[in-house]
Amino acid sequence: MKTNAARLLDSLGIGYELRDYAVDESDLSAESVARKVGLPPEQVFKTLVCLGERRGVLFAVVPAGTELDLRALAKLAGDRKVEMVALKEVQPLTGYVRGGVTALAAKKRYPVFADETMELFDRVALSAGVRGTQLVLAPADYLRATGATVGAIARDKPD
Repeated sequence: MKTNAARLLDSLGIGYELRDYAVDESDLSAESVARKVGLPPEQVFKTLVCLGERRGVLFAVVPAGTELDLRALAKLAGDRKVEMVALKEVQPLTGYVRGGVTALAAKKRYPVFADETMELFDRVALSAGVRGTQLVLAPADYLRATGATVGAIARDKPD
């Protein structure tokens, strides 16, 4: 099934692969998705919706197995403070549900900030805009399609 995100990539002439996986409503973690699509967690990126004090809504894209460093994101975004958007606000802002959020073809075009580790790989996986499907594509193509700013915004999860 083609999603709006896949259609956007088609319109830009960007090649990708769709990988479907079984959705477990009790575990929507990016780590679980990575196992199901057969990629190491560091190659599977989750898209988080945040709110900057000045900039407003923005997307932060970080690898599975890490957490977003809000201070680093604020600095990269040129903001004093950034916080995560409440889960109930994610769908009205983006058109996507938790586990299916992507910066591609969201309701509005918000600024995108991607962790620099994305550029270490030939291919990365990100949500295709629905639970149960990942887009696998070249990081440079994703960064171009989203106009993302790249920087160190992820950190290891505490043990």
